[in-house]
Amino acid sequence: MAIERPAARNPWTWVPSLYFAQGIPYVVVMTVSVIMYKRLGISNSDIAFYTGWLYLPWVIKPLWSPFVDLFKTKRLWIVVMQVLLGALLASVALTIPLPGFFQYTLVLLWLMAFSSATHDIAADGFYMLGLDQHQQAAFVGVRSTFYRIATIAAQGLLVILAGFIEGASGLDPVELRVVAEPGAANAALTLPEPVTTSPGEGPLRVVADPADLHISTIVREKAEIDSIVRRARASNVGNGFVTAEEPAASAAADESWWDRAVVARLESFLRAHFADPRTVKVQRAGNVGVISLRLSGVPEAGRSIVVAVGRKSGDESVTLLEGARLVFDEHNWNKPAWVVFQLDPALRTRAETVFTATSGNIPLAWSTVFAVLAVMFAIFCAYHKFMLPYPPADRPSLSAAANSILAEFFRTFADFFRRKDIVVVMAFLLFYRFAEAQLVTLVSPFLLDAREAGGLGLTTKQVGIAYGTVGITALMAGGLVGGYVVARHGLHFWLWPMVIIMHSPDLVFVYLSHAQPQNFVLINIAVAVEQFAYGFGFTAYMLYMILVAEGVHKTAHYAICTGFMALGMMLPRMFSGWLQETVGYRHFFIWVVISTIPGFLVAALVRIDPQFGRKKATPA
Repeated sequence: MAIERPAARNPWTWVPSLYFAQGIPYVVVMTVSVIMYKRLGISNSDIAFYTGWLYLPWVIKPLWSPFVDLFKTKRLWIVVMQVLLGALLASVALTIPLPGFFQYTLVLLWLMAFSSATHDIAADGFYMLGLDQHQQAAFVGVRSTFYRIATIAAQGLLVILAGFIEGASGLDPVELRVVAEPGAANAALTLPEPVTTSPGEGPLRVVADPADLHISTIVREKAEIDSIVRRARASNVGNGFVTAEEPAASAAADESWWDRAVVARLESFLRAHFADPRTVKVQRAGNVGVISLRLSGVPEAGRSIVVAVGRKSGDESVTLLEGARLVFDEHNWNKPAWVVFQLDPALRTRAETVFTATSGNIPLAWSTVFAVLAVMFAIFCAYHKFMLPYPPADRPSLSAAANSILAEFFRTFADFFRRKDIVVVMAFLLFYRFAEAQLVTLVSPFLLDAREAGGLGLTTKQVGIAYGTVGITALMAGGLVGGYVVARHGLHFWLWPMVIIMHSPDLVFVYLSHAQPQNFVLINIAVAVEQFAYGFGFTAYMLYMILVAEGVHKTAHYAICTGFMALGMMLPRMFSGWLQETVGYRHFFIWVVISTIPGFLVAALVRIDPQFGRKKATPA
């Protein structure tokens, strides 16, 4: 008896899981891998250089998106990519304990990045094939919400799991209590004299001096802070606790003609006519304190004990500057390894944070994390193998009349760029978020910067609450509401309300930069309003890409749209920081409001079917 293949299923049975699976590998490759390599002792310069290249597959994925359209079904591509991702994750788990793990895992992560980008192409294409226009509009907020949930799960839960395993293996963990107190004594910014010790009695353990550190909340000169951090770093390198990092490429190269003739003159003009006179360069920094770590006895010959220092609980206004990973052996076990903590310069009240020094099996911890991910993708694959529908439109688009695969490949691109409205399409994709691309880049720095520098002077913990919790929640809520309302009345009806609602709340940052309120509740409300509006208005952007991609090659055309979407975010971000530093926050946010004009102009140019996104009436 033939197995029934349903052409459609309830979207709730597969859309959330599909986009949760889409978000996991991206975060693993781009974020979790950085944390893993740092824990495993790779230098910052190597981490930044090599993991930076891992983003390339998502940038260039439109180049091979036609192949996903031309061969086999999107459903098959999804299942096969999830099998491949699971195998690659398992391979990473197996290679982490090996001596040459860095090279091996980088190759595997590179393959994982290409597989994930291909999975993105197939999943986005299948979304358009498996749902009608009304359902696509209704679930556009759901898909983005579960993608963000995957981001939170990967960056949060998986890293916590690794930390738990690190703490549960090896020597007993040692708690380091750091207390920020307005009335604490002002310690001199010098390292204590090194003290060597003899082996102690009892089992091998990590010894902290002091284990209870009190730091005054005064603000220091940045040069003083930099000096003690450099001395602590030099001592740790000299004693073999950490590896000296390769110097970064020199930034003192000769200025180009463009820098001299254009950038320098433009900067001078802007500073002369638009710079905020109240904004000054504030060379200050939060106070620091130092704890020394050593072992109580000599490790076995040839054995290295890696001690990792990380936050356990408490206020995030206390951060770790130096000593996150220290390697002890038979030669340096009794020498002091310096751990430097710093307070947020905006902190004015008492705060307490507990860090832990653990010496667990770090390779085992991260191998376990990737093994869990491999099992997770095996489950995703099995689930989607049976639960994804079989839409009739999901079939290869390679035409029988095609002279060759290569000809069909180029025809896919040509079909997109031969559209009569291609200029309008590209303008909308590039400029609809022109203002938001600049704003989102500078929100966190604005919240963190000192009030003397034009910012709001919030602590790290407060920014995490306002932008990382309240803001993200409002953003997801805006996306869900946007999808719901478009499903009821269509994108044509809601386009202008979405354009207005998305761009108007940028004015709240003009208010915040001028008034610089200290009421934290008011700041949270302002951030929530702007983020909800962005999530709501971004729904129109997502649905317009779906509308543009309609046709035989919708999967490839949607991938091309996402390429322009990335470009539209990248270019404004590149100059926004320089512009803000030139004119100050007050005038920068006024410029952001002015930058919303292109968003209104491109919205006026697009033509949308009044029925697009609306639920079609069911025949009686």
